[in-house]
Amino acid sequence: MKIALLGYGKEGQSTENYFKKHHDDLECDVFENFTPEEISQKYFSNYDYVFRSPSVPPLNLPNETSVTKYFFDHCPCPIIGVTATKGKGTTCSFIASLLKAHHDDVYLVGNIGTPASDILDDLKPTSVVVYEMSSFQLWDLQKSPHIAVLGQLEPDHLNVHKDMADYLNAKANITKYQSENDYLVYFKNNPETVKIAEKSHATLVAYPSVIPAEIQNAITIPGKHNQDNAIAAITAVACYKNLSLEDYLNKYQSEIISGLQNFHGLPHRLEFLRELNQVKYYDDNFSTNPSSTRVAINSFPNDNLVVIIGGRDKTDNQDLPEIYEILQTENIKKIILLGESGHALAKKYQDDRFIITESLQEAVNTARQEAEALSPSIVLMSPSAASFDMFENVYDRGDQFKRLIGDL
Repeated sequence: MKIALLGYGKEGQSTENYFKKHHDDLECDVFENFTPEEISQKYFSNYDYVFRSPSVPPLNLPNETSVTKYFFDHCPCPIIGVTATKGKGTTCSFIASLLKAHHDDVYLVGNIGTPASDILDDLKPTSVVVYEMSSFQLWDLQKSPHIAVLGQLEPDHLNVHKDMADYLNAKANITKYQSENDYLVYFKNNPETVKIAEKSHATLVAYPSVIPAEIQNAITIPGKHNQDNAIAAITAVACYKNLSLEDYLNKYQSEIISGLQNFHGLPHRLEFLRELNQVKYYDDNFSTNPSSTRVAINSFPNDNLVVIIGGRDKTDNQDLPEIYEILQTENIKKIILLGESGHALAKKYQDDRFIITESLQEAVNTARQEAEALSPSIVLMSPSAASFDMFENVYDRGDQFKRLIGDL
């Protein structure tokens, strides 16, 4: 057995480990730090599989595949796949928590951080897999999950995808190969999502729907968007149980409430960290575009806000007007600017609320000082930009922020 790995992150390492367990004679070649043009000129026909990592575009190489494609070909149990521009990790986690309340044998994998190849050997026909799927994982998928959840879609990753159409076409693969025996749970308030749903062959179930107050009150994380994520999850599990939403809510109310209450949010996604001197601190470092920052800010409409914003812009600063527009709410009292896009905002706009900082430590200290002068108040770090200008990745940025807040 001979495989090539185009990229050697979590998925690449997991793939190598998986094939080592199954093939004593495994030959594994790793390719990193290449351009698509460079890799297309290499000779790959003598490999059994060429695995591309999620960030590598489809190259149409001989025997080219991905962990996602390989997993879909070999998974022995139903898959619930979830994609959206933002919120897909939270929706997946809600689904997994609900399934666990039913004592189902559930596995949560994909873009959320666990490579699917890590758990492939553990699966049984009675298991169920919840798969968070990014556009990169969906890019060249040729099978769709039994239950697909398609959330709100907005421009993102356009520094990697050719254009918005390429991004949407990748997302559409989550339902493209479904049949009438499958389900598509789709967000009915987003035109791009509706367009994809209209072309689906699956049984269509729209969300959000009205749910009983006692179930809604069991959702422990803030924001209307998280209520929508929870309703998407409830709807998906109802489909998995082959029940209408109404029947599922009536039959399994206690399990639903338990599943919702047992999930307290994901790291770096509007995560509450602590309260100190009447100031609450929230980590929303996974907000790497304006739309997700808008959602975060809208989650606190009645609080004095001090916002930390800025990082590596993914649009060559074309979204600065949108970011500045998002910041035009009366309850945002101070805006702590950080990183490349933070400096670009300060250069483009004059605003008395702006305070420029040169490090995350300085940003945190400044935010604390300003927020305590306004207390009660909230410090929200929601960068609306990528992390690579100052940090290894978004997890590194979020973890450093959490440590600094913990040290206050």
